Amino acid sequence: MKKLMIGNEAVARGAYEAGVRVVSSYPGTPSTEITEFCAKYPEMNCQWAPNEKVAVEVSFGASMTGARALSCMKHVGVNVAADPLYTAAYTGVNAGLVIAAADDPFMHSSQNEQDSRMIARSSHIPMLEPADSQECLDFTKLAYQLSEEYDTPVFLRLTTRLAHSRSPVEVGEREDIPLKPYEKNTMKYVMMPGMARKRHLVVEEREKKMAQDANAMAVNRMEMRDAKLGVVCAGVVYQYVREALPEASVLKLGLSYPVPQELIREFAGKVEKLIVVEELEPVIEREIQQMGIPVSGKDKTGVQGELSAARVKQLFGDGEEAPKEAALPARPPVLCPGCPHRATFFAMKRLGLTVFGDIGCYTLCALPPVNMMDSTLCMGASVGMASGAEKARGRDFSKKTVAVLGDSTFIHSGITPLIDAVYGGMHTTTVILDNRITGMTGHQQNPASGKNILGDPAPQLNLEKLCESIGAVVRVCDPQNLKEFTQILKEETEADHVSVVIARRPCALLDKRKKEPCHIADCRNCGSCMKLGCPALQRKKDSVTIDHTLCVGCGLCKQVCPFGAIQGGEE
Repeated sequence: MKKLMIGNEAVARGAYEAGVRVVSSYPGTPSTEITEFCAKYPEMNCQWAPNEKVAVEVSFGASMTGARALSCMKHVGVNVAADPLYTAAYTGVNAGLVIAAADDPFMHSSQNEQDSRMIARSSHIPMLEPADSQECLDFTKLAYQLSEEYDTPVFLRLTTRLAHSRSPVEVGEREDIPLKPYEKNTMKYVMMPGMARKRHLVVEEREKKMAQDANAMAVNRMEMRDAKLGVVCAGVVYQYVREALPEASVLKLGLSYPVPQELIREFAGKVEKLIVVEELEPVIEREIQQMGIPVSGKDKTGVQGELSAARVKQLFGDGEEAPKEAALPARPPVLCPGCPHRATFFAMKRLGLTVFGDIGCYTLCALPPVNMMDSTLCMGASVGMASGAEKARGRDFSKKTVAVLGDSTFIHSGITPLIDAVYGGMHTTTVILDNRITGMTGHQQNPASGKNILGDPAPQLNLEKLCESIGAVVRVCDPQNLKEFTQILKEETEADHVSVVIARRPCALLDKRKKEPCHIADCRNCGSCMKLGCPALQRKKDSVTIDHTLCVGCGLCKQVCPFGAIQGGEE
């Protein structure tokens, strides 16, 4: 049976057909949907882990004790998971273990561009790169075969374009894979120095064997056409090359690490000119150069952003300029109407605070008209940066400073820097934006939401008790109560202790209460409400109007109007 599937759904289907029993992941675009689709299969035990490190550790524990396991994350999540991953390459596996890593060329929803192929090489973990949804399914199943045959975790690399593009997929049945026997093996799984030195030798031999075997693997194939130009490529870039350069000969690498050197030499000997077309870093190009084979590619494509068929044709084809995209009106990202983060940051702006920000929907508050974020580095970094700022600039500076992060981000990696702040004798104020969901990646549950990945009731983490146990003073307030919330912020930033202010209000998209939309009775056109950046508020020539199709009646604009001209909405 054939179905249209996005790449992420096809990976999930491949995991199902491969007999996977355990899936542990942390949501991150463009990888999120893999685990969401996995959760639709009751045969797989799926969970959202607090972060990617925990996700890999859970999956490794399942693999070690005999169950095929999967862990999914975006490229920056691989950094968080690196600690267990690098050592799992040494220990090897029992049942198959696959890490689905989704890179984001052009940074559609990420804070950096990162090439996971380089991590595969530095961690000594083989990497498969599918080129369409069918290969997403097939390569996932192959990854488990390779994982068990070569006793290693295996990376499955996707990119944003592949993860979210649809193509036909022939689906099959689930393979009944029994649990593998588990036997205690200290020399294999306990990585003390004496054992690790011996396992490192195993890794080197495994890589040599796999590199040799890769020359005959069906996923690495030559497609010979015109011998004037030979192109080496992998992943979704193969689709661009086939469309843009239909006459070129192609060496498609399904296993992009370790590379099949003999196959590359054979292909290079059959073509007059050899190029590599790859997004981001010149990973394959450098490997071929190190083999002493003349090759180029990055001199034209550069190391930034996405490629496309039009771009490849322009750079390597007939030289025609890529067609220009239709000029569309600019639509910058904006917080939803009624989003509780809008009130939180408006209060901070009133107080003139320096804001160490973090990763989440609230990062949008760095943009006009709010302009209230001084930094965004990585998950959980806000709390540590606030401590560093106090150490560098003193208490007077920290009295006008806050660290801001969401509930899911706090659980992911904000707890340890809060411990550090208390232990280090700091006086920082951390604001946890507790909207009871992991919002930016599409409403995934987390340990503070009280529900599991299926939406069923689950033990709910008590953020207040957690922070109090660390030694912080905790205040809880609905940020929509702007006057009270502003006062609490003022008091806690001036207090001589580590403070946590929990701004608790559900995500506006989860609030199903029917509220009367706001309306303006006698606008003075002062523009105070426009400083909120709410898309329901629209500036006309002589007044401000409220679009009732967008307004959710949160009433925040009513609180900031100095003339009481706005009526309706939530009291």
